[in-house]
Amino acid sequence: MTRRDFSGEEIYRVLVNVGGVQHVRTTGDHLILRWEPPADHDSAPRVVSVPLHDSVSIGTLRAIADSAGAADFDAFCEWIAENS
Repeated sequence: MTRRDFSGEEIYRVLVNVGGVQHVRTTGDHLILRWEPPADHDSAPRVVSVPLHDSVSIGTLRAIADSAGAADFDAFCEWIAENS
């Protein structure tokens, strides 16, 4: 079973350090991140909001994965676990 209990800071660090996402701003206790596609990529930019909670709920984690463009939720969780 893949680990699914992550803090907001763990998710943030992996998205920024490994995922090529940039920190745009902080609003309250949420970090707003943005992914710009490469020039040869035909998708739109993505905005991801990550709450700075000690434990991110499974529903919020799924929403983060969707916002980040993850096709497979379990693979996204494995990627976060491997890189955190």
